[in-house]
Amino acid sequence: MTKTLSYSLFETAIGACAIAWGEHGITAVSLPEAHATALRSRFAKRFPEAQEDTPTAAIGQAIARIQALLKGEADDLADIPLDDADLPAFNKRVYAIARRIPPGATRTYGEIARELGDPLLAQSVGQALGRNPFPIIVPCHRVLAAGGKTGGFSATGGIETKFRMLAIERAKTDNAPSLFDELPLSPPPRRSH
Repeated sequence: MTKTLSYSLFETAIGACAIAWGEHGITAVSLPEAHATALRSRFAKRFPEAQEDTPTAAIGQAIARIQALLKGEADDLADIPLDDADLPAFNKRVYAIARRIPPGATRTYGEIARELGDPLLAQSVGQALGRNPFPIIVPCHRVLAAGGKTGGFSATGGIETKFRMLAIERAKTDNAPSLFDELPLSPPPRRSH
C-alpha cells in the first residue's frame, strides 16, 4: 500500500517553509528559506510522489501555529500529530524528548543522552536530530552542544537559521551571565542617618 502525500509551501516572518502530510499526520517540514522556488524544487525532489495541494483544516492550523511561533509567539507545537511510523525507534525517542523543550529553553545533546539512559549517546542524539524530518515542530534548534555552544545544524541556512530561531524565541544560547544573573542576591546595605 502506497501512502498518498501532499505538500504545501507557506510564508513565515523569516522565509518560506514547506510541509508534507498524509493520512496519518505530518510527514515532513522544512526550515525557513529565502527562496520559495528553490524550496519547492528541493521538496519535490525529496518527495517525488507528493502532490502540491491546499492544506487540510488540520494542516492549516499547524501552519498557522508555525507562523505564529516564528513571529515570536510561545507555542511548543507538541500536540501536532506527526507520522513517524517509518522512523527508527531511537530517533522517535529523541524527538519525543526534544518536543518537550519549550520555546525559549534549550537542552544539550548530552542532557538528552542522559535522559535516554546513556551519556555516551550524545553523538547519536546529534545524528538523530540531524535527520529530523519535522524541524520546528520537533525543535532540534533548541538542542545545543556542551557549554551552550550551538553545535552543528545541517539544514539550509545552517547555524544562522538556528541562531535566528533561538533569537525569535529569546533563548539564551551560551553560558555568559545575563544582566539579571549579575544582580546581587542580598539586598543592598541600609544607610544610616
